[in-house]
Amino acid sequence: MEFYDLLDHIVALLQRRGRVTYNALKLQFHLDDDQLAVLKDELLYAYPQVVDDAGRGLRWTGDTATTQVPAPPAPQHEPPPVSQTDHPPQDAALHTTPRPPEAERRQLTVLFCDLADSTRLSGQLDPEDLREVVRAYQATCAQVIQRFEGHIAQYLGDGLLVYFGYPQAHEDDAQRAVRTGLGILDAMATLNARLEQTQGPRLAVRIGIHTGLVVVGTMGNGGRHEQLALGETPNLAARLQSLAAPDTVAISDTTHRLVQGYVRGDDLGLHRLKGIETPMRVYHVVEESDAQSRLDVAGGTGLTPLVGREHEVGLLRERWAQSRDGLGQVVLLSGEAGIGKSRLVRVLTEHVVDAGAPRLTLRCSPYHTNSAFYPVIQHLQRLLQWHHHETSEARLATLEQALRTAGLPLEEGVPLLAALLMVPVPERYPPLSLSPQRQKQKTQEVLVAWLLADAAQQPVLAVWEDLHWADPSTLEPSSGCWTKFPRPACC
Repeated sequence: MEFYDLLDHIVALLQRRGRVTYNALKLQFHLDDDQLAVLKDELLYAYPQVVDDAGRGLRWTGDTATTQVPAPPAPQHEPPPVSQTDHPPQDAALHTTPRPPEAERRQLTVLFCDLADSTRLSGQLDPEDLREVVRAYQATCAQVIQRFEGHIAQYLGDGLLVYFGYPQAHEDDAQRAVRTGLGILDAMATLNARLEQTQGPRLAVRIGIHTGLVVVGTMGNGGRHEQLALGETPNLAARLQSLAAPDTVAISDTTHRLVQGYVRGDDLGLHRLKGIETPMRVYHVVEESDAQSRLDVAGGTGLTPLVGREHEVGLLRERWAQSRDGLGQVVLLSGEAGIGKSRLVRVLTEHVVDAGAPRLTLRCSPYHTNSAFYPVIQHLQRLLQWHHHETSEARLATLEQALRTAGLPLEEGVPLLAALLMVPVPERYPPLSLSPQRQKQKTQEVLVAWLLADAAQQPVLAVWEDLHWADPSTLEPSSGCWTKFPRPACC
């Protein structure tokens, strides 16, 4: 079957069924992973009505009348169609699939990202070079947006209009949008470093974010259709973007209330935005805070007493007492979301900190399930107290001092951990001549040795939060190093 014939059949299948999984498509049409990837890319690009459904499959969001495609051929052994006399018209109506709504009323967080000073760029670069630079910028942004499950609604020249909350809604869409904005700034720094190597221009972006009600549905005519959100929210996000300084993220007061405690920012005061009668308070997002969960945010204002968990708290404290006596313990807390696992851990952590013992928290993230050693990297960056705009030399000096304090050899530890933390290694350290697998193994051994060195001084409480989101590298045993610890006991 030709490629576009197959494409038409899959679109027709989506129109009939509403959604299909990627595994079902591979089974039905005998596709390998590469073929499925090409089809997925073409479907998502050519048909705005088709959206990715949480990475599991494809979902049809448009009306069946918006795109005309040929119906797939009937199977060879399909029974002949039943004549209309066999079923009265009223019976046929009972089996009709209800049409999806033409539009939905949603609360969205809208992110608008635009290249700063793009007019100057277009005057400096040849159009072909400008196209390549803009494509690299768009690909960089799209990679970050995909990590946080945002939806790119439109590419507007050198701007991007992104929805969080459509087509898939999350309870933390505002946080995802703000973290996407900060992630884009970090990714642009990496892109600029790559462009500098080819004498390319330095790019800067402005980002605006606002949260509010919209009506989202299919817009367009003829052969061009898009799923767009209408209302004040997208316009305000664009206005905020124009207020932002280059390489900054500006958010509205509405969005700030939803992310307060999770990020640090500066109050830019009240601003009159074009077309808006009431002045709006605007915030500049500086960085993510140290808060890792809702408990961390709520802890600043005080938590209600923990009731009815005396047995579990007693068991945790008993395990900690055994660790202090030299009998290392591993406790696994498992259960459905919302039953209070993190609160139990917080009670134990407060008990340990009050006793003067060190504790470390490694939190896995749903946004980084494919980022190798993500919780470990985040923990090390917090431990070393690295700041966003700190130089590589300053970061390397902090890492060296931490390894000296732990009594670990710098010759091996610094190149391995610097590579893990994406810090350039100076020439005084010999280059790593290791295969990728061997380098990962040696990095794991250094990390475990660091933990053991701290535990040799005094008992350490190491908390792994949301382990079900851990990346494969974090879960992988390190050549038997983890066998120095006891097997988990479940409570």
